[in-house]
Amino acid sequence: MTSVFGSKKIQKIQYLSYFVARSFFLAILCFVCFLTFLFMLYFVSLSINSKNPIFGTYIIVSPSMVPTIKINDAIVIKRENNDKYNVGDIITFSSSDSQYEGLTVTHRIINKVDEAEGISKYTTKGDNNYIADAVPVTTNDIYGKVLFKIPKIGYVQNFFSKPTNFFLSLLIPGIIFAFYEIARIFIMLLYEKEV
Repeated sequence: MTSVFGSKKIQKIQYLSYFVARSFFLAILCFVCFLTFLFMLYFVSLSINSKNPIFGTYIIVSPSMVPTIKINDAIVIKRENNDKYNVGDIITFSSSDSQYEGLTVTHRIINKVDEAEGISKYTTKGDNNYIADAVPVTTNDIYGKVLFKIPKIGYVQNFFSKPTNFFLSLLIPGIIFAFYEIARIFIMLLYEKEV
């Protein structure tokens, strides 16, 4: 005969295990949907304009834009046509400064000078820097304007960039799911024996 206490205890364990498993899989689903959105944004941008993508994503690696954008924040940028960048916009560009030549930099526009039709020179400065960048940025060097940031996503990128971590991220959910199923079967068998 099954005691009422034993039956309620089994029901609580079943409910708790169901709740934990459902929460875990919902979190994984949200994470996968978010990554899918970023990949779709990137590939749609490439397919529309493969030479100069309309959208792009970058991970910030320096503190020059703190507190607005911090290290390991991801930014999503959008290329603007016809020189539509204005003072106050945060832009991502290829630096032509001899110290940082060829590096991708994200700074705020503090001054704009029109040179010719559709071409301007911009003075930029990091929010955390004391002085403006030494070399102005031309319109052709700009990759795009920052639309929004995603805090701390760089940690996720760093984690998944290592093959062992990527493998573990696939293996651990599988192991947890297997243990959940084994525990569920064990509880069902235990419950059937008591009945």
